[in-house]
Amino acid sequence: MTAFAPILEAALARTGGDDALAARLPEAQSADALRAVTDDRYLSLMSLRVFRAGIKHSVVDARWPAFEEAFHGFDPGRVRAMSDEDLELLMGDTRLIRHWGKIKSVRANAAAMAVVSEESGGFGAYLAAWPGETVVALWDDLAKRFSNLGGASGPYFLRMAGKDTFILTPSVVKALNHWGAVDGDPKGKRARAQVQEIFNAWALETGRPLCQLSMILAVSVD
Repeated sequence: MTAFAPILEAALARTGGDDALAARLPEAQSADALRAVTDDRYLSLMSLRVFRAGIKHSVVDARWPAFEEAFHGFDPGRVRAMSDEDLELLMGDTRLIRHWGKIKSVRANAAAMAVVSEESGGFGAYLAAWPGETVVALWDDLAKRFSNLGGASGPYFLRMAGKDTFILTPSVVKALNHWGAVDGDPKGKRARAQVQEIFNAWALETGRPLCQLSMILAVSVD
């Protein structure tokens, strides 16, 4: 098992010390904080992630107030009730990013979120209850339940929402290979489960959340 201490030393050296590294580290939200967020805000974040995929983030972010208006503040009940004709009208709204597949995904995800919320007592409760030790299974559950949340989109959405997770960015994968933790690109359930075990061990070693371990890894190599 690769110890995390030399990885942290390399990250500190490359970023300029404790303060510089600390400024780059994300924070995970507590279970109480996750539960306190309303479903409409989670649907907005989820939709933002979907529209950001493959598009410059600043372009999407600049248009997001118009999306909030067009999708009724992302209230899941109202969005779920939108008709095909309602969605087709949005394709003529020049304020929006008019991608038919992504626009349809907002309604599909509103319906899926309503189901999850009913099952768990709120979407935030669903996130809060999922153990960090099996977060890769949460990625799979999101991909199965929701539209356009496969691949890296699920983990990125969780990071945006403050749910603790690592993300297998190219930099993180490169670092995992550099430090001898894994060999190659960890694709597939078995490989990702192996990476989960490695991150779990590092979390026990360091007391750091997964999101910080992930960022430290990313900046530990060129």
